[in-house]
Amino acid sequence: MSSRSASGKRAAERPPSRLAKNRVGTSHHRALSLWGVVAALVIVGFAAELLSIAELGPRWLDQAGAVAITAGFTTALAARTGGRPVVAGVLAGLYGAVAVVWGNETVLAGAAIGSAVVTSVLAVMLTVPAARFRYAAREMLISLAVAGVGAFAVVGMRPQVSLDAFDFVTLGLAFALALGLVYRLGAGFHGAGRRGVVMLLVGTVLVILAITYAEVFRRYGSPGLLEPVFDAVSWWRAEFGAVPRPTVVFVGVPGLVWGCHMRARRRQGWWVAIFGVAASANVATVLLNPATGWLEALLIVVYSVLPGLALGYAVVRLDQRLTGPRGARARRAEEALAVRPEPRRFSPLL
Repeated sequence: MSSRSASGKRAAERPPSRLAKNRVGTSHHRALSLWGVVAALVIVGFAAELLSIAELGPRWLDQAGAVAITAGFTTALAARTGGRPVVAGVLAGLYGAVAVVWGNETVLAGAAIGSAVVTSVLAVMLTVPAARFRYAAREMLISLAVAGVGAFAVVGMRPQVSLDAFDFVTLGLAFALALGLVYRLGAGFHGAGRRGVVMLLVGTVLVILAITYAEVFRRYGSPGLLEPVFDAVSWWRAEFGAVPRPTVVFVGVPGLVWGCHMRARRRQGWWVAIFGVAASANVATVLLNPATGWLEALLIVVYSVLPGLALGYAVVRLDQRLTGPRGARARRAEEALAVRPEPRRFSPLL
């Protein structure tokens, strides 16, 4: 053995130096401190929103809470996706504060849209792979809980906007941002593979068709055609208290459940999971309608999630039947081996 190879072997076997251990410990401590700041901002902001709802405290409390939640969520999204969390959080907080103090309707609407977009994308990015369907359902509920907290920030900005336009812009920007982040995480479209590209194209077409059809139907549908639809919606709302959102039922919840389930096995799962923004964006904007009460907003989410979960379960089982092993025993063995590595929930994806 040469002296060079012997020295290389000794270097490889040498334990990590104290300096290296200190660097790792410092990095871990900084990450914990950063997420502690995020948690503090979100908790304080959410508490301010609840106090404002209870009509306690000054009139500007809801807007201050909205700024705090938005700054916290922006910091978390940058930390999760390998960005500059401190810079992003400070800029988001400054923009929100300027929008609130200035009071310009356009600037406030921009701040509310930014809050909704950040909330929608963060809700998806915080999910982790799920080897079994029930774990995928858990990830979906965690995602919607994050979006629900962000909904208070969106309405807390007090934007004066067209509800339909706000929903469309939020969904479009959230989907574009999620697509860009996953493109960066996967190092381009080649990481999606042929199957991932096909799923991405099909899902994109479904989202575009859903938005376009709803807008065209609302604007140009004949009164005779629209009246039965409005009557059915009014009857369902009167009988059951709320009406489910189609984009959440058919795109958002199934896409997120299937994507989390697939991420435990194949990296293409991220390209499916990004369609979860169709659910998180709807939840993030559900409180903007002044005609929607608290109970109705909750029922909208529940009525959208339940059929969406059923559809997601059907899609997952169909995917397993077409691409996975046959039989319950073989499927359980495959689930036990579905351990594709991915960073933890509060660790950077990059």
